[in-house]
Amino acid sequence: MSSGPAVAALGATGVSIPRQRQGGPGGPRQDYVDGFEEDVDVFARRPGIGAQRAETYPPGSVTHISPLPSGVDGGAGDAADAPPADEPAQPKSGKGRAFAGVAAAAVTTVLAVIVAGQMIGGRDGDAARSQSAADGSRATDGAASRGDGRTAPSASASASPGVLTLSYEQAMGEKYPLSAKLTGSGKFSAVPGSAEAPGTGRKYTYRVDVEQGLGLDGKLFAEAVQKTLNDERSWAHDGARTFARVSTGKPDFVITLASPGTTAKWCAKSGLDTTEDNVSCDSASTERVMINAYRWAQGSKTYGDKIHAYRQMLINHEVGHRLGYGHVTCDKDGELAPVMQQQTKFLDHDGIHCLANPWPYPKS
Repeated sequence: MSSGPAVAALGATGVSIPRQRQGGPGGPRQDYVDGFEEDVDVFARRPGIGAQRAETYPPGSVTHISPLPSGVDGGAGDAADAPPADEPAQPKSGKGRAFAGVAAAAVTTVLAVIVAGQMIGGRDGDAARSQSAADGSRATDGAASRGDGRTAPSASASASPGVLTLSYEQAMGEKYPLSAKLTGSGKFSAVPGSAEAPGTGRKYTYRVDVEQGLGLDGKLFAEAVQKTLNDERSWAHDGARTFARVSTGKPDFVITLASPGTTAKWCAKSGLDTTEDNVSCDSASTERVMINAYRWAQGSKTYGDKIHAYRQMLINHEVGHRLGYGHVTCDKDGELAPVMQQQTKFLDHDGIHCLANPWPYPKS
């Protein structure tokens, strides 16, 4: 996104359970029915018998299965019915045998339904994760696939029991659900901690702010900014600059991850309109370099599945404006697009096809 007026440079499917047979063609065996009082419906549904639904967790996590319902014996047999040691065992009456048969059938039914529930839960969970991955692999410029206003934390957030933690590279290769129409709280929190400048060039300090309530991983975002800016292919090339992250004091600028609506408000403070293409900006008249959280989470059509590279381009492009660089385009068909080309919007112009490129100084 352009920085507007001149900016002073700072530097150079389910499982079916077969029904049990119910005796002969005419119904249950007569001796089975005779074991009950006349007013007992042997096929009436018994209370307390049912399946528990398997618990599922966010994509990339393991699935935990709930234990058997309380009161259901997983294999203790008839130990509770055994007579005291000093009394002989009494033969069971016809009614007793029938009742025992019903109880055993009930337990068997519960176990079968629970196993089926586990199979269905696992299969449904796998299908949901597969669908999520398929949806996430497509770059979208409309609302996120999980609906407007719905957000989810990154899988690289702090680990909790049963949740798989992704590495930095894996997390940067994932897309995350966030609506293109979201307007957040407008309140920011600084990502705690700091990162020292690794180089010896002109030192810049920056703070990372994240809008509250986004549901995105602020630590991942802050790590990406530090690694990207201090990469030899970035603005730190050849020792020209070095970047340090702080969380207190007065930094040179503040890199801010914010919802599309909040991004638009801050960009408007510098006379920039980001609403038409839902882009980011350097709000030059303020301290904030605004990174549109929708673009961070979902990417762009121009980069497709290359979300990691797109995020690097996003950081380098907007910080490039803060350093005083304006928009340019590639000059020849098949050339790498300059990082200051508006690559979120286009790679082709005037019959020339440019190649996506996230770096100011890409390696040849």
